Amino acid sequence: MASKEGMVVVVTGGSGLVGQAIQSVIKETNPPNEKWIFLSSKDADLKNAEETRALFQKLKPTHVIHLAAMVGGLYRNMKYNCDFLRFNLQINDNVLESCKEMKVKKVVSCLSTCIFPDKTTYPIDETMVHNGPPHHSNYGYSMAKRMIDVMNRVYHEQYGCNFTSVIPTNVYGPYDNFNLEDGHVLPGLINKVHESQKNGTTLCVWGSGKPRRQFIYSRDLAKLMIWALREYPEITPIILSVGEEEEVSIKEAADLVIEAFDFKGEVIYDTSKSDGQFKKTASNTKLRKYLPDFKFTPIRQGIKETVEWFVQNQDIARK
Repeated sequence: MASKEGMVVVVTGGSGLVGQAIQSVIKETNPPNEKWIFLSSKDADLKNAEETRALFQKLKPTHVIHLAAMVGGLYRNMKYNCDFLRFNLQINDNVLESCKEMKVKKVVSCLSTCIFPDKTTYPIDETMVHNGPPHHSNYGYSMAKRMIDVMNRVYHEQYGCNFTSVIPTNVYGPYDNFNLEDGHVLPGLINKVHESQKNGTTLCVWGSGKPRRQFIYSRDLAKLMIWALREYPEITPIILSVGEEEEVSIKEAADLVIEAFDFKGEVIYDTSKSDGQFKKTASNTKLRKYLPDFKFTPIRQGIKETVEWFVQNQDIARK
C-alpha cells in the first residue's frame, strides 16, 4: 500500500474526461496529506522531452496518473493512424523517463481495450495483450498504448520503477469530447440526438448498431484509478470494467440516449459507415478479486447524468 504521507500526485491530461472525473472525486473526498495537480496541454507539450522534464522538475511529483494522449474516435483513428502512433509514443516516453529521473514512487498509466488482438477469444483478459495484432482501424494508437505495458515491465526490471497500467473499457461521462467526427460513440450519439431534437431532423446513427461494448462511467473509473494508485500492487495491467453481462449493443446505447432526451423523431442507421470492431468483451475477474463489492453506476443512470451535464454546459462542452 502506498504511503499517503506528503503525496504529490500529478495527473497528466487532467482536463479531459477522466481527469475531470478524478478532480471531482478528489474534491469530494478531500484526502489529507495529498496534493493533487491536474495538468492540461497548456502546461507543457508532452511530445517535447525538454518541456516535459522541466515541468516534472518544477512539480516534483511523488505519484503520477498518466492520462495524456492524442485520442479520437473510430474515423479519426483510421485517418491519422501514423500520427496516433508517433505522438503517443513520444508522450509516453517523455512522461515515463521523467518519472524515472524524478524517482516517482508510482505511476499508473491509462491504456484501452483496443490494444487487445483483433482475432482473439472472449472474454479478453490481462494475459492476452500481446497475443496478436490489434484491429487495423486504430493500429497506430493501439500499438503506442500497448508499448506502455512493455515500458512498465522494462523500467521495473532495469530500474526497479513501480510503473503500472489500467485498461478501462469504453469510458463516457461529463467533459467528454462530443464532437461528431472526433468523439467516441456515446458522446457522439448524445450530440447527434441533441442536434436532431433541436432542429427537428431525422437522427442518423452511423453503422449497423450491432457492435457490442462495455461502457464505464467516468466517475466509476476515477474511483478505481485512485484505488489503483494507492493500492494495486502489480506491474502487469488490470482491466477496469463492468461485468460481461453489462455489455450492450450500440443500438441499445443509442436507445438509452434517445430515452434520456425523450426524443420522438425518426431514427435511421447508415450501414455504409464502418462498424469498427464487432466486440471486445473484457473480463473483470481480476478486478473483482481485489474489489468484490465495488458498485458500478447503471448505464441508464450514467447516460442520463451525462445528457443532463451536456445540455446544461453547452458553453464548455467540446463539440
